[in-house]
Amino acid sequence: MPATATILQTCLLLWASITPWGSSTPLKKVNECPGYKASNVQHTNNGTTADLTLAGPACDIHGKDLKDLKFLVEYQTESRVHVVIYDKDEQVYQVPDFVVPRPGGSVSAEKSQLEVSLKEDPFAFTVIRKSNKEVLFTTEGSDIVFETQYLRLRTSLPDNPALYGLGEHTDPLKLPTQNYNRTLWAKDAGAVPQNSNLYGTHPVYYEHRAESNNAHGVALLNSNGMDIKINNQDGQYLEYNTLGGVFDFYFLAGPSPFDVAREYSEVSQKAVMMPYWGLGFHQCRFGYASAEEVAEVVANFSKANIPLETMWTDIDYMDEYKVFTLGKKFPVDKMRNLVSDLHAKNQHYIMMVDPAVGASNYSSFNRGEDEDIFLKFNNGTIYRGVVWPGPAAFPDWFHEKTQGYWDNEFSIFFNPEKGVDIDGLWIDMNEPSNFCIFPCDHPETDPTSWPTTTTAPPTQTPIFAKSQQKILQDGDKKKGLPGRNLLEPSYQIDNDYPDPVISQKTARTDLIHQGGWAEYDTHNLYGTMMSKTSASSMLHRRPNKRPLVITRSTFMGAGSYVGHWLGDNVSDWSQYVISIRHLLQFVSFFQVPMVGADVCGFLGTTTEHLCARWTTLGAFYPFYRNHNVAGRPSQEPYRWESVANAARKAIDLRYRLLDYIYTAMHQQSVDGTPMLAPLWMHYPADPETHGIDKQFFYGPSLLISPVTEKEKTSVTFYLPDDIFYDLFTLKAVDGKRNITYDNVGFADMPPAHVKGGSIIPARINGANTTTALREQDFELLIAPNKDGKARGTLYLDDGESVEQTKTSEIEFVFDGEKLRMEGTFEYDAKVGILSVTVMGTDEVKKYKLNEGLDQAWERRLKELQSAQ
Repeated sequence: MPATATILQTCLLLWASITPWGSSTPLKKVNECPGYKASNVQHTNNGTTADLTLAGPACDIHGKDLKDLKFLVEYQTESRVHVVIYDKDEQVYQVPDFVVPRPGGSVSAEKSQLEVSLKEDPFAFTVIRKSNKEVLFTTEGSDIVFETQYLRLRTSLPDNPALYGLGEHTDPLKLPTQNYNRTLWAKDAGAVPQNSNLYGTHPVYYEHRAESNNAHGVALLNSNGMDIKINNQDGQYLEYNTLGGVFDFYFLAGPSPFDVAREYSEVSQKAVMMPYWGLGFHQCRFGYASAEEVAEVVANFSKANIPLETMWTDIDYMDEYKVFTLGKKFPVDKMRNLVSDLHAKNQHYIMMVDPAVGASNYSSFNRGEDEDIFLKFNNGTIYRGVVWPGPAAFPDWFHEKTQGYWDNEFSIFFNPEKGVDIDGLWIDMNEPSNFCIFPCDHPETDPTSWPTTTTAPPTQTPIFAKSQQKILQDGDKKKGLPGRNLLEPSYQIDNDYPDPVISQKTARTDLIHQGGWAEYDTHNLYGTMMSKTSASSMLHRRPNKRPLVITRSTFMGAGSYVGHWLGDNVSDWSQYVISIRHLLQFVSFFQVPMVGADVCGFLGTTTEHLCARWTTLGAFYPFYRNHNVAGRPSQEPYRWESVANAARKAIDLRYRLLDYIYTAMHQQSVDGTPMLAPLWMHYPADPETHGIDKQFFYGPSLLISPVTEKEKTSVTFYLPDDIFYDLFTLKAVDGKRNITYDNVGFADMPPAHVKGGSIIPARINGANTTTALREQDFELLIAPNKDGKARGTLYLDDGESVEQTKTSEIEFVFDGEKLRMEGTFEYDAKVGILSVTVMGTDEVKKYKLNEGLDQAWERRLKELQSAQ
């Protein structure tokens, strides 16, 4: 993706990554607010309702206190409870359910694992785990504040809590618990700094309780800007401070960490299944100067014998960076030849599309203006910010005609017969990002708006105007209260800019979308709404083909449409390490499984050793792409022989394991079981695992422990109390200890261990493309547990259809002597299982098998012929 910062700006971003603890709320006055009293409490078989009334004189700190509220408890499943505090008249903004559909369901309170109790005066509610009377969440001791532009709610926590989530961030996976503020407000976050709000907003946390060894989750469905403060001051607590909305909570009972993830997938919606080819190796760069250069890069991969699945092109291809255009050095005939050559070799092609449309006289802007789909000021003129093409208009994803407009632009520009026939899509800058300094009254002339790598702004007729807030009518339910200050709310979230105004470097927050929704309330939804629209447009042009769409900005539920890359990282050893925890929060906690960081780093200049090491780590990202910025040396893996060697080894192993991880991805799309997970989710009873964020499980069985220190060739890592097997020697290793591996070369794969009790189906060989890979037979790698038993699964389908007509869902079971395959066998993979390898303490045994994947079978291993 294009960089929006100079190198100096990047350094400043890194320098400013330590955000001081602070608050714009006068704490003493907030704590003196009266809270609410509950009345008319009604208990039903499956829930509770109550009226809440302000219990004293209004505070009116950051707006007017709302005098009358409603309290609702819904026991939706045995493990999920929905709790909402909202205004009596239901005028306060709530996240539209067409953006994030609400899960349904109803069970009796008796069947629920959780109990919600209510205290009437002062009002407080408490969520308790019935089985052990564990208090999971309670507002007792801290009164709720519910104002027109400020909400506060605090829950007390046990000392030293183990908390995870609340992203997007690059902070430690186990969140700090002292003087910590997590701000959720989507922004263009060059260099992905720590202690900063980043591109996405996911207000959900997972908590593990050491005493009970239980985990639970709390999701707040609120898209307003917020600070979530975690501190130990007069007791440990977590506190929500939001700019609006309602308290719309989902409490998830667990009790295991994987249970919490699966339960959250019902709230966020199940992750979308990606195409098989999307798990291949991808190459991109901001700075490819012509179609010929892109074709040359593709040819160089072939010459270097490095598999390349998908070639990408950044905004370089555009005419003056205007979306849906081709520049002079990317003419349509050469682009069509490029794509045709890729397709002829079973490779793929992806291009970038930004949301902002250049506000100049060209067809895509003119059609959008005719359809009236751009965000507008209250006087009817189009709002313009400044993005890569200069002054630019922003599509209104709430507009009833925007989907049709987007479909049409895709159908024209990406036309298979006349245009550029892309296979997937990259969407960027959709926080939305705006280079213009607020208030941006003159986007066509403001010189501070322009990134240093762009051309000078074209001369255009101004079409700007000062905004006036549209007055919302009393009848507009759940769309926002009238009379609010939508530009400068009294409470200031810790938006990580020198000037923290919420409209800084983004669309003005006083703009009103079609239907009456304010950008103030829906800013954090912009990227996810673009994602949904874009995925639908890809389906419109290729019906029944799974669209691979990678986005930058996300909100709860984004994984049900798209994948995510981790933004504009830096070619630095620290960010190589940080990528692991950044990755895990999306896959493990937020239900966005198709995620990865730019391999070798985007900003700055990589080094040979860093790029080699990152290439081997990236092989275990779900999304595996090398990408770097213009103006810096190219970093395709063939640029150094050591990196080329690393790429060959890494891609070969990744491809041999591709069906194993594809099966894990499918499982997450079905029931929410994360395809990658930190150690604590697998071994929550082991306190040594709780803070580890430099190791992770790739799929259910494979523990990856990369070298994480600059220029080092040794790594010390932790194995929990279990039996593991080295993936490369296949020998057993006992856990519950730290282990050091020396002589791990920069081009070597990181240490990888198979968890005892696992069976991993792997392809016998790698291949240059995933199409060729699917023609390779399988082998089974058996890692017995301490009882000598093991299990594994394999999911097979055609790899690309949205609706599968035939699939195979296979389970392998080993009892120590016999190996059997069972399940369903509808999909004809046209390959079989050639061999079985049983890992061991002293010796490794390999047998010939030569069985198919089309029907159940059982074999006694000692009757098989040795393959050694």
